[in-house]
Amino acid sequence: MHAGTFVFAQLMEFFPRHEFHSCVRRYRGDRRPRGFSCRDQFLCLAFAQLTFRESLRDIVTCLRAVPTKLYHVGLRGRVSRSTLADANRNHDWRIYADFAQVLITRARELYAQDALAVELKQTVYALDSTTIDLCLSLFPWARFRRRKGAVKLHTLLDLRGNIPCFVRITHGKTHDVTVLDHLPIEPGAFYVMDRGYIDFARLYRVTIQNAFFVTRAKRNFNFTRRARRHVDKTTGLRSDQTIVLAGAKSFESYPQPLRRIAFYDTEQKRRLVFLTNNFTLPALTIAQLYKCRWQVELFFKWIKQNLRIKAFYGTSPNAVKTQVWIAISVYVLVAIVKRELRVNRPLSEILQILSLTLFEKTPLFEALSVKKEQTSETYRHTQLTLFDL
Repeated sequence: MHAGTFVFAQLMEFFPRHEFHSCVRRYRGDRRPRGFSCRDQFLCLAFAQLTFRESLRDIVTCLRAVPTKLYHVGLRGRVSRSTLADANRNHDWRIYADFAQVLITRARELYAQDALAVELKQTVYALDSTTIDLCLSLFPWARFRRRKGAVKLHTLLDLRGNIPCFVRITHGKTHDVTVLDHLPIEPGAFYVMDRGYIDFARLYRVTIQNAFFVTRAKRNFNFTRRARRHVDKTTGLRSDQTIVLAGAKSFESYPQPLRRIAFYDTEQKRRLVFLTNNFTLPALTIAQLYKCRWQVELFFKWIKQNLRIKAFYGTSPNAVKTQVWIAISVYVLVAIVKRELRVNRPLSEILQILSLTLFEKTPLFEALSVKKEQTSETYRHTQLTLFDL
């Protein structure tokens, strides 16, 4: 069915074109295309992400090396360094942010039945942020320290499939807890976060919207114990208490009881104290849920190693946000392809294969499938005999 079609073109068949054009029209992205549309820009930067290009000049040089193939993979505009730089500066980054949400919605549907490390029917999200360092002389708008620039990538990760369902790019000085003001709250879901997100007024908003949170308590945390439950200390649990906040301002911000669970981690040899507004799950399950938060740290490590979000192709805020959102779109698109084609490979291996095969005419499933190596025994069966014995 895909005979004669480039792998890049086959990959873009999973690209919902109608929804993309709706995003472009919403922000009037192609009102002055000058021969280089938003789709052309997306394809160029997706190519850069998939093949690990270092700069605009690198992207253009590689694409111009295969001029007869560009039309067949969907590129209609003339690829040049100045045209691509203008597109990164002028095409609204919100086009690619909205389109990434379209892909995220599709990916979450595909991974909705994946198992969690904890037996739980509800959706579990892990919230955290990572700092992306920038050169202050090139990005003066992103001043973070006296001689350093940075932006922050706040991410809410759906732990079923490790799909980033909410991403917010802010200045490096933005405090992590402020992202809770923009977080979409899903009733019945669990939000797992570290103690940097403790703000009882903001956490109370999660409670009144019928969602649950799991976080770590700070050391200077004042409370009054109301009740306690028996725990099995052989599992690492030390206590399971119902508490109320002791401080006047804290109690005014969060007037309802909380659950405090103490746990001793034998691997790290440290004592952890968790806070949650859920009183029905076993205490050990709450501790295991917090352990799942590490998945968002692994996600940040993965995208920094496998996608281009540490070095940027443009220096404007619009160019930086555009590149990050297209990188997220590529990550989610590859996750969709993996599930749709039922490919039994890690995403990192799929990216490595795509980096070498984008302009080959191999069926996509065949290129990504795990092939058994041909053994010497197989050669022996197919080898003709030269002399009769």
